[in-house]
Amino acid sequence: MKTLAAKILGVLTRLALMKHKPVVIGVTGSVGKTSTKDALAAVLGARYSVRASSGNFNNEFGLPLTVLGQNHPGSNTLAWLWTMLTSLLAIIGGKYPHVLILEMGSDRPGDIAYLLKLTGQLDYAVVTDIGVSHLMNYSSRDALAKEKLTLARGIKPNGMAVLNSDNDYTAGFLAGKSSLRVNTFGLDNPADVMGLEIKISHKDGQPGLNFKIKHAGNIVPALVPDALGRPNAYAALAAATVALGMGMNLVEISEGLGNYHPPAGRLRLMPGIKRTQVIDDTYNAAPSSTVMALDVLTEVAGGRKIAALGGMAELGAQNDAGHREVAIKVQECGVGLVFLVGGDAKIIQDELRKRQFKGIVHWYPDSDSARMPVQNELREGDTILVKGSQSARMEKVVKEIMADPMQAEKLLVRQSEYWLAN
Repeated sequence: MKTLAAKILGVLTRLALMKHKPVVIGVTGSVGKTSTKDALAAVLGARYSVRASSGNFNNEFGLPLTVLGQNHPGSNTLAWLWTMLTSLLAIIGGKYPHVLILEMGSDRPGDIAYLLKLTGQLDYAVVTDIGVSHLMNYSSRDALAKEKLTLARGIKPNGMAVLNSDNDYTAGFLAGKSSLRVNTFGLDNPADVMGLEIKISHKDGQPGLNFKIKHAGNIVPALVPDALGRPNAYAALAAATVALGMGMNLVEISEGLGNYHPPAGRLRLMPGIKRTQVIDDTYNAAPSSTVMALDVLTEVAGGRKIAALGGMAELGAQNDAGHREVAIKVQECGVGLVFLVGGDAKIIQDELRKRQFKGIVHWYPDSDSARMPVQNELREGDTILVKGSQSARMEKVVKEIMADPMQAEKLLVRQSEYWLAN
């Protein structure tokens, strides 16, 4: 049934795109896909009708369901049949958005190529980053880069590839693919769209990411509400790059970014118990995103700096090195109290011991056993970063220490009945 459903969805997807001919934007990367997708929707939605992937609908089922404007029907066969029928009827007579923003995941080699078969050539291909996450099914980071950059090669002759200039694979790609139309965004290395003077500021008592966008000699200020850190800046700049390609100006883009709010579990700052601050970054974790989150902790903290870190999954051969990298950053940032969760997090603990870390380190086998110890250790003025891979379930720790747990369903990741039961 699963294979048959995928085939039928594929046919319906191609029919919908052939009939309605929307501007199709694909987004992939090791980190930042969902944030970038949401930033694109906020910016482009100021001028165009937009449909974007729901949640992380980014595989052979999620992508077609997004194209067709459908929710996942679950495991019920009749629900699947109804989805197919209503999709066909919508293709024939329904209205369709002008812009389609599709998150495109890749768990193993060939996934991106398969998704491109469904969509055809893209108008815009955005590669957010190529790091060391999701390496479990790849022989090396080079193999992962080859997979991710398949998306950039999948653009129309007049399409645009949008790449992060701060990633070390971008220069090599540009050197080998000079015939493609490529625009870059970045914070450190020269790029077509640059982010400058990034800082956290407050408006009406709420924190936000304040920075300037520079393009073709022009500079405009931008403020992203509720956002913190470089990951959200990269998402905003990627969205700005695509929007410029679609004819929007910097002022429109800046205004659109005011409507972008980072998804739950992505560097969200919230009040904690005992008059503390909680940085909730529990959606997922990779070495690069954890390092950037620790930078945010340093910038935000006024009192003690505390980190509650779950293990990072799917790093493959880079598992030990990735966790050691995080340990080094923890020490560099002056974190005084560390809570570690899960077997892989022991690598962080071991590395901190080797480096004669002067802070206090506690380790727990799972997030359930860590919740109360974290709560008990907090005191007024503390700022705590909570982060880990999905499998670490670190949102349970956030729920334990957030000032208003009644807001958990609204503010935290994985609050559905399915996740709460597991």
